[in-house]
Amino acid sequence: MDLYEYQGKQLFARFGIPVSEGKLASTPEEARAAAQELGGQVVVKAQVLTGGRGKAGGIKLANSPEEAAQRAEEILGLDIRGHVVAKVWVEQASDIAKEYYLSVTFDRGEKKPLLMLTTEGGVDIEEVAERSPDALARLHVDPLVGFQPFQARWLCFTGGVGDPDEQKQVIGLVGRLYDAFVGADAMLCEINPLIVTPEGEVKALDSKFTVDDNALFRHPDIAEMRDLDAGDPQERLAREKGVTYVKLDGEIGILGDALEVITSDPQVKGILFNIFGGITRCDEVARGILEALERMTIELPIVVRLDGTNAEEGRAMLIEAAPPNLYVEETMLSAAERVVELAGAR
Repeated sequence: MDLYEYQGKQLFARFGIPVSEGKLASTPEEARAAAQELGGQVVVKAQVLTGGRGKAGGIKLANSPEEAAQRAEEILGLDIRGHVVAKVWVEQASDIAKEYYLSVTFDRGEKKPLLMLTTEGGVDIEEVAERSPDALARLHVDPLVGFQPFQARWLCFTGGVGDPDEQKQVIGLVGRLYDAFVGADAMLCEINPLIVTPEGEVKALDSKFTVDDNALFRHPDIAEMRDLDAGDPQERLAREKGVTYVKLDGEIGILGDALEVITSDPQVKGILFNIFGGITRCDEVARGILEALERMTIELPIVVRLDGTNAEEGRAMLIEAAPPNLYVEETMLSAAERVVELAGAR
């Protein structure tokens, strides 16, 4: 589950990570009141579950409450990468002397948390990794041992944080960010930029926080932060039915379950069942597919690949009883080729 910036900052603050004071607003009038209460120059920031806000005009400075209301009016309703802005975060503006990048994410390949730090913050981390790979300090944490303070010192030294006072603050922040990562069962905790003010204060100017959906039962307070109106409608429908659906690019729906959800996506032009039966018997899978198709009408082409236990029996059942828009294949490659061909013909 992705959190909005303001929600991520609330969790950051809970774990002792310094953030700027701010207030949420859903109307220009609320933005004016927020700026009045905060005082001084403020930043009005679109709250959407995607990046690229600055380039899309979703982050603007305001020097007065009236200007904050005007900026909020310009931002609210803005479409940023398919996400319509429904609320803004009005935050005290910060003077910036330096911009760093700090994150901890879960490296699926290594099956370990991965810490990353660079003094080249404020830009996409992928850009830094491609342009200046040596500037990016990376360090895995053994989950059986846990985070150790010397690892934060290594990150600072390798990442190029030279000022002793900054080093001290960043070292503390690394530890607290890792605590937030573990404590919230997160998949990603990212601060970009992690700024240094002219006075030498280090704090999080932004937040990207993703929590493992499978762990939300342990965090009812975080689960309540989910914006049910945001995100893809098919993913929302699947969540209501207790299944998982991941919206991707392309025109082929890869199906393990939930025909009703996948057929509700107008982008899908073909459906692929890719079944390799181990303990699961393929004839039982075939019977389940046929029962599902009896309860609903699907006009899309359906390709089923069955392999494994009782595969021949399962394929025979489908060939004998299935509707004319269902095709049976023996291999994953032939099934993929067939469904691409059929989807392209629609």
